[in-house]
Amino acid sequence: MNHKTYSIGGEHDIPVGPLGIIPMQGTHDLARLVDQHLVTQRKNLYSQENDLHQHYLKESYLLSASCPRFSTGDGKGVINESVRGYDIYIISDVGNYSCTYKMFGQECRMSPDDHFQDIKRIISAIGGKARRINLIMPLLYAGRQHKRVSRESLDCAIALQELERLGVENILTFDAHDPRVQNAIPIKGFENILPTYQIIKALVNSEPELQIDRSSMMVVSPDEGGLSRNIYYANVLGLDLGMFYKRRDLTRLVNGKNPIIAHEFLGDSVEGKSVLIIDDILSSGDSIIDIVTKLKKRKAAKIYVGVTFALFTEGVDKFQELYERGMINKVFSTNLTYRREELRKAPWYVEVDMSKFLALLINTLNHDCSISSLLDPTEKIHALMERRKASK
Repeated sequence: MNHKTYSIGGEHDIPVGPLGIIPMQGTHDLARLVDQHLVTQRKNLYSQENDLHQHYLKESYLLSASCPRFSTGDGKGVINESVRGYDIYIISDVGNYSCTYKMFGQECRMSPDDHFQDIKRIISAIGGKARRINLIMPLLYAGRQHKRVSRESLDCAIALQELERLGVENILTFDAHDPRVQNAIPIKGFENILPTYQIIKALVNSEPELQIDRSSMMVVSPDEGGLSRNIYYANVLGLDLGMFYKRRDLTRLVNGKNPIIAHEFLGDSVEGKSVLIIDDILSSGDSIIDIVTKLKKRKAAKIYVGVTFALFTEGVDKFQELYERGMINKVFSTNLTYRREELRKAPWYVEVDMSKFLALLINTLNHDCSISSLLDPTEKIHALMERRKASK
């Protein structure tokens, strides 16, 4: 059969194999959005359907698969259609605690461990028939346990090596707590992607009157660990940078961590300025609340928080109270992991849709083309800011 050559980002290549997307439990909404973008992108890329291989232009690239449970809680992976020769993309949200299963008649919520086991079950069900297996795991499994302190496990490193042994070729994750964990699988593809452009675009679109310049706004890192992330935002937006560092009680352990005594601020005055705080994960939110309170005491004007994953493990009531008191203006977060319904309805919450970008990543990788230009959003951010400036 004669294969046609397609253009992706200026390069020409044929797909690695027919594209197939397997959404794991709890990711179907995101996967459907990604699938719709893929269908549109491919139809725009090449409209002469009669000249194409039958698997290239399709009405959907989603594949039917599931992980049913026995009454004892044991599970298995089932794929309901052939995947022989396919370039498979598994999408998994290991943080989706809304997913449940029955065990001995009781409803059990799925933990990250349960989601990870289901990934392995699906890979096992593929049975080596696929041309290539890629895993899109936005919230990296066990990513917060990325280094060893004394006698501790290295969960994330072990999980990555397990996926490597199972035949996964590429792992795509977003804003890994420490991307150096990829050293556990040095000869496999591991892409740590940041939603910088999408968060800035959401900020610009939702706050059209916001003054983004040195005299009116600054970026503040919530801790020393997120400093490099916030340095990039400050540089690309042309703003000054401030930082909080966590003063901890190193004599005690609470929930596996040394408790924070106080957040200390380093930087210029924030008086009368809007502040953008960027972090990877908003877990309980207590640290952000403390930082917002301190910034308001320093007479900061508007406060915006941008995070990749808004987990709100202890609910959204504290942030709702902050908003009602005028302490915080907006929280921006992606749709890459589960968001509880009350969060999505909150007037201060702005969702950052990553589905189009995910579709672009998948389409480019399926053609075995470089994604370097997609991983560096600097030019796109500059172009966005120029368009914004021109429109005023």
